[in-house]
Amino acid sequence: MPEMCHPIRTAGFRSRPALVLILMGAALGGCSGGDFGRTRADFRNDDMHRWLGAEATGSVGLKPSHFQLTENERQLRDLAYPLIEPPLSRPAWKSVFGDYQPLPSPWRQKVVFDRTTYGRALIDEPHRSHTSRYQQLIEDVRNDITRFEPFFASAIRVIELDRKRSASLRMVSELSPREQADAVARMEENTLIVQWVQQCLERRISSYRWALERLVIQAPDGIAADADRLIGELAAQTANPPVAVQPVIGRAVTVKG
Repeated sequence: MPEMCHPIRTAGFRSRPALVLILMGAALGGCSGGDFGRTRADFRNDDMHRWLGAEATGSVGLKPSHFQLTENERQLRDLAYPLIEPPLSRPAWKSVFGDYQPLPSPWRQKVVFDRTTYGRALIDEPHRSHTSRYQQLIEDVRNDITRFEPFFASAIRVIELDRKRSASLRMVSELSPREQADAVARMEENTLIVQWVQQCLERRISSYRWALERLVIQAPDGIAADADRLIGELAAQTANPPVAVQPVIGRAVTVKG
């Protein structure tokens, strides 16, 4: 009986080389991050913002705590990140599909704040009309106002519990040096994160004002008054935060420009 041999069909692939390359590129691209470019699974976890404490303390020459995060401390970090990440720092599609990146704290000497970055991105980015640029600015400011109260409500709880923690250190029996150091380090972390957010809010306000000024001279519109009012509201809230924390390193970061 003659042997049945069916040749492998390759003509289809040869006729569509572009499709093959696209599919291979998509498969390889997925290896660098999560599936279909989404944020990797090792980032998406309950402690995905734990790095904020280590970054803040490390940037001022301090060591992070080895204690696990409490629910309140975890919430503080989760609420801090959207206020720390610069507005318009990544396209909307990356906000959906990933590209999550840790950010340097304002105490890093190499970090340079440019108050014009936000406004230039807002103005240079294609929009259907100048009104939509004003609307984007208003939306960004309103989002910050919306995030303000939940973050500082969380900060109040954490700082108050840290005061109780500090008072309890003198009464704990057989407190080891390691436990003492970790407790102090965690309190420093929490304080620095609150200060980090305060600094970022001041930077955002400065950026928003620059952007609004440029929009007004390039494309005057009555909606500018609404944007100015919201920026003023955010500035008033930031100037009088509901919780005051003393600088851990003896100095606060100043916002220039």
